[in-house]
Amino acid sequence: MNPEESLSEFFDNQMKDPNTAWSVGSFGAIAEFMRDPDEPVTFHRNGTARSAVTARGGVLVNAQIGSRLIASESPTAQAWSHRVALCLPQQLCGMTRRLELTEIGPDIEALRSEDRPGILFDLGFGLLQVDAFVRISDPAVASALRRHVGKSVFATDSGAMAVILDANPHRVFVSSVGRVEVFQGIPPPNGKSPEGPHTHVLPKLLAHGRTHSATEPLPSDWVPCAHCYPPHPIRDGHGRSRPFDANSHFTFQAMLERYGNAERVALKKRLIGAVMAGEQPFAIKPNGDRFRRATARVTLRQLQASGAQSATLDAWLAAYDRAERVEDSCV
Repeated sequence: MNPEESLSEFFDNQMKDPNTAWSVGSFGAIAEFMRDPDEPVTFHRNGTARSAVTARGGVLVNAQIGSRLIASESPTAQAWSHRVALCLPQQLCGMTRRLELTEIGPDIEALRSEDRPGILFDLGFGLLQVDAFVRISDPAVASALRRHVGKSVFATDSGAMAVILDANPHRVFVSSVGRVEVFQGIPPPNGKSPEGPHTHVLPKLLAHGRTHSATEPLPSDWVPCAHCYPPHPIRDGHGRSRPFDANSHFTFQAMLERYGNAERVALKKRLIGAVMAGEQPFAIKPNGDRFRRATARVTLRQLQASGAQSATLDAWLAAYDRAERVEDSCV
């Protein structure tokens, strides 16, 4: 099996799972796709590309030559998060990096044929690995947006965002390995994102110019161009708590074994062995970079959530699970 076929098999399995979510974006601007188990969905395969479309949005991913999967976990304020990033080398992931609102033309690659006449407008976020568009089907809205082409949508004299918020167009985020399309409306300022596919645009985070959250442990020369989020052991698809699900946990641990950082996976195994053997804290010292320390925190929280029986687990948690708030901040 060649690498592209291996990636396609992974995408097939994850795309069929209604509890797996997807995203395309960058730090401060992201489009997310998820669906309900009973929600009608249309799947499509074309070569190495895989897509899923519902009435609320769609996702497409494509196993490009040179891409790789990187699985990772990170501590959050109370638990942990996990994801599998589809990455490209930095020199291969670049998009257009436009800095002004720009009219592109019809979206000939739209996931639904009825959306292809819609006009794409690049929002001009200047991001390395993703172009963020709105897709306009109403000629009057397109005409209104054209009056703001050529300037930043965040400029004080630009009315582009007001037009967009009023029109509620489709949002289309595109990278070199895929796209996410969101058909649902944009929530009002300070409003809650709808359940299902949605987008986040946070100008203060965009100003940092990062390709991904600092909590995601990726090699410096690899850039995440899409993510999938397999089912979480203690959170449902809406982020609500649920009883520990061992199957989801061990399924992701197998992904981590195959696609994660080998050194941190080995550290995790040593920690589990030490805790379950009743050894005292500091028998293993996860010194080094922040991600080794984060691995220890995630491992101990997972043991606690799974109900692991260890006489020293509480002592390990007290020793190593002290909050480092800079590591808990993510998008």
